[in-house]
Amino acid sequence: MTRLLVLYSGGTIGMDHTPEGLAPVPGLLPRLLQRFRTPALDFDVLEYPQLIDSSAIVPAQWQQLLDDLIARYADYDGFVVIHGTDTMAYTASVLAFALQGLAKPVIVTGSQLPLVHPRSDGWSNLADALEAASQPDLHEVCIAFNRLLLRGCRARKLDAASFAGFASPNAPALASFGIQAQWQRQHWLAATADFTPVKLDVSLKLATFFLTPGHASTLAGQIMQAGELDGAVLMSYGNGNTPADPALLAGVAALTATGGAVLNISQVVHGAVEVGAYAASQPLARAGAVAGADLTPEAATAKLLVLLSQGLRGESLRQQLATPLRGESS
Repeated sequence: MTRLLVLYSGGTIGMDHTPEGLAPVPGLLPRLLQRFRTPALDFDVLEYPQLIDSSAIVPAQWQQLLDDLIARYADYDGFVVIHGTDTMAYTASVLAFALQGLAKPVIVTGSQLPLVHPRSDGWSNLADALEAASQPDLHEVCIAFNRLLLRGCRARKLDAASFAGFASPNAPALASFGIQAQWQRQHWLAATADFTPVKLDVSLKLATFFLTPGHASTLAGQIMQAGELDGAVLMSYGNGNTPADPALLAGVAALTATGGAVLNISQVVHGAVEVGAYAASQPLARAGAVAGADLTPEAATAKLLVLLSQGLRGESLRQQLATPLRGESS
C-alpha cells in the first residue's frame, strides 16, 4: 500500500459559498478527499489552521511547509501540497530548490474552480496529483494541473480564465493524464545526494525589476545602489537586453560588489537570455549580472532565495546561479 501525506494550505479548491462570497471552509476538503482512498492508497491530511489565499503567502509560510515535509519525510512514500494557484509556481520552485537530495515525489496542485462547483477542475487535478505522488521513481517537485504533470521549477501560471492554468513554456511535460497516464520518465530527474534540505532565511530582502522603456531602468539602478537588497531579479528584454543606463549598470555593480547577485532573465515567455546574441546584452554582463538562461521569474526568485539562505555570496553564489541544479533551465 502507498501512504501519502496531503498538506492543505488553502486556495480556491477548498472554498465554499458564504454570505461574503467564496471562502475557505475548514474541514471541507479533508472530508471530500475521502473518495480517493482505496485499498492500494492511504493518506493523511494536514490541514493548516489558517487557510490562506495564496496571494498572501510569505517566506515564513514556505518554511512551514518545508518543516512539515521534512519532519514527516521518512513516514510517507510521497506528498501532495494543495495550494492556491496565484503563487503555486513560486511555492513549487522554492520547494524544488530547498528540498535538496529529494528522493520522493512532492506534487503541488489546486484548482480554478472549487470542488463544490459542478464543473470543478479540482477533482481531476487531485486524482492526477495523488497518482503522481504514488510513483516511487519520481524524485522531484511537480505541479499537477489540467491533465499535465510539470516540473515545479519550470512551471508558470499563464491563464486565469481557463482550466489550462499552468504550462512549462521552455520544458516538456513530465506526464499527461488521459484514459491512461503517459509517464515521460526520460525527462524525470534522478535521485542525487542524501536528503539535505535547506532552511530559508526569511529575513532576506529580494526584489524583481520588470524593465519598461523610460525611467524604470534608472529607478531599478537607484534601488540596487541603496544597499538594502541581498539580491535582485532583473527582467530584461528579448535575449537579455537592457539600455546602457549608467544608473542601472552602477546598481548592478554595487549589489554585486556587496556579495549579492543580480540575476538577469527575459520578460518573454519562450526563449532565454543569451549574452552576446545582441550587443545590448553586453554592458549588463560586464557590470556583473548573471545570465539566467530560460529561468522563469518564479524559479529565479526561488533559486536566489535558497542559495542566499545557504550562505552563498560573491563568486560562489554567481556560479551556482548560472548552474542548472534541479532541471530549472536549459
